[in-house]
Amino acid sequence: MLIGYARTSTLEQIASLATQRESLKAIGCERVYEEQISSVAVREALSDAMSFCREGDTLVVTKLDRLARSVKHLGDIIEELEAKKVGLKILNMSLDTSHATGKLMLNVLASVAQFERELMLERQREGIAKAKAEGKYRGRPSKLAKHQHKVQALLEAGQTKQQIAAALQISERSVYRICSRILDARRTDTAKQNLSPQVDI
Repeated sequence: MLIGYARTSTLEQIASLATQRESLKAIGCERVYEEQISSVAVREALSDAMSFCREGDTLVVTKLDRLARSVKHLGDIIEELEAKKVGLKILNMSLDTSHATGKLMLNVLASVAQFERELMLERQREGIAKAKAEGKYRGRPSKLAKHQHKVQALLEAGQTKQQIAAALQISERSVYRICSRILDARRTDTAKQNLSPQVDI
């Protein structure tokens, strides 16, 4: 029996999910499990599909990235399917792990994909290091920095620190730290103004 599994990462990809479903049905999948969820989240439909599989069945996906999030995850899936004597088919690669060649090809391709990801991360780290050396890298804004303008606006509107914390869904401690930053910035600006040369007109 062929059991299909389809996944998209966001709710906006409804068309993609429908396309996967049609492809799986077209090759004869009698049951199709589907979900719209991130690859790193707990995927209940995938667990249900694998639990439903029995000896001699084949789990079918349209693409490898619809199934596994990493080489290790793929290995875990294959190991679990093999223990149940269930095959795995990936349509866009024409791979079928019920054959030794298909299993070998799948492992090689997954390893290459992981290698490419590691290279990408290495290039990213090198780019960040270069930007830092040139003084161009700022990184992501901190949580406090992101809320500073909002806190300042609410303070000027007469809101208390407790009310601001509730409105922004942050701790009161964070609000106090942001207020301290605002005061420090004001003192710095005042000091700069006092140090500025006076020009008589």
